[in-house]
Amino acid sequence: MRSWLPRLRGRVTLRARMRRAWRLSPPALLAGGFAVFILIGTLLFWLPFASHEGLSLWQALFTATASITVTGLSLVDPARDLTLFGQIVVMVLFHIGGLGLMTFAVLTVLALGGRLGLGGQRLVREAMNQTSPGDVVVLVRQVALLALTLELVGAAVLATAWVPEMGWARGLWMSFFHAASAFNNAGVSILPGGLAPWAATPLITIVITGLFIVGGLGFTVINDLWHERRFGRLSLHSKLTLTGTLILAVSAWLMVMGFEWNNGNTLAALAPEQRPWLAWFMAVVPRSAGFAVVDISVAYAPTVLLTMFLIFIGGGSNSTASGIKVSTFMVVILATRAFLTGRQRPTAFTRMVSLKSVFRAYTVVVLSLLMVMLGCFFLVILEPEMRPMDVLFEGFSAFGNAGMTRGITAHMSMASQAVVMVLMFVGRIGPLALAFSLARPRPVRLRYAEDEVQIG
Repeated sequence: MRSWLPRLRGRVTLRARMRRAWRLSPPALLAGGFAVFILIGTLLFWLPFASHEGLSLWQALFTATASITVTGLSLVDPARDLTLFGQIVVMVLFHIGGLGLMTFAVLTVLALGGRLGLGGQRLVREAMNQTSPGDVVVLVRQVALLALTLELVGAAVLATAWVPEMGWARGLWMSFFHAASAFNNAGVSILPGGLAPWAATPLITIVITGLFIVGGLGFTVINDLWHERRFGRLSLHSKLTLTGTLILAVSAWLMVMGFEWNNGNTLAALAPEQRPWLAWFMAVVPRSAGFAVVDISVAYAPTVLLTMFLIFIGGGSNSTASGIKVSTFMVVILATRAFLTGRQRPTAFTRMVSLKSVFRAYTVVVLSLLMVMLGCFFLVILEPEMRPMDVLFEGFSAFGNAGMTRGITAHMSMASQAVVMVLMFVGRIGPLALAFSLARPRPVRLRYAEDEVQIG
């Protein structure tokens, strides 16, 4: 009997090691969840009653990937080609992708009467990029309630303009869909002409831009604002995100007006009093919102380059937006300023930024630049007949989940569209999350001698 004990213990130890080896980290679980929902969405879009004339399997895959990654790029016109069922699938997918898979997972557990243990809370907290050990169930409930409230309020305001124009049924559906699309930074419109005819309307502009700016701040910042109510009492992360968002929005607005004021294809096509409204929409929509309010292919080159820069930055951390995130951009700026002024550590608002945040910020920027440039490199090779500016813009838009295009998405080869889908996927789950999911970091206990490296 005793002879079997060592062998049994060996089997138990081997099983335990295998469980630990194959245990998924939160980033890997997030990436896997997105992949599963892309597959489910593809099958749903492939159904004959999801579209009027039927989608090919490739079109269904591209539409599902764009929807779950809250990217407005598409091979079909959602307003013309998709049925009501197909539009509902789009809305469900961009809710899951915008609010986050973990949010929906926790809500499902709670709806079924289950409870989230300490291990589950740790998993959700890491996936939602939360550092505080607070109860994530409360945060998830607040996120869901906030999203539903803002979408309903936004839909009610939009309905005052669209119900008289379209009737009750169509007007209410259009209002709720676009409010949800704006808050989740999806950039999908089911209006025949999109939001372009309404972009210079003050009411529509204020509601739509307000929704995707709030959704792009991040739930951590919104939760901080709700509890503290005063800027001075906010966390450093919230202060940097709010300050960066304001600076980027106002400066981009002024630059767009300066660049495009006399462009007859954009701002100059409107009356002078309407141009600031359209310029505001053009300035804030690139940061992951993605609504096509003007034909970006006819904008001047400085505006296109500015748009690509804003797409790359994106919105706030733990938000419905993508990109490298505003707080990452602000930390890199602060760290650069600290080095140029001879300071040991970057500071802001009488607080010192941790070295971990600095390393994390630079890692995100470097990985993002490598991924987007690699994707653009493949696109340029695969599309030699297209203008390089158009191809580069498509790559940046896909990675930043902005959904803006210069009109080349449907004309690309399948290989190029596959590259675009990969960029959308990587841009949504985040380059840092992808790196963690592919290579699990292990603490290094060795310390080496320090040496200098010549820089610059």
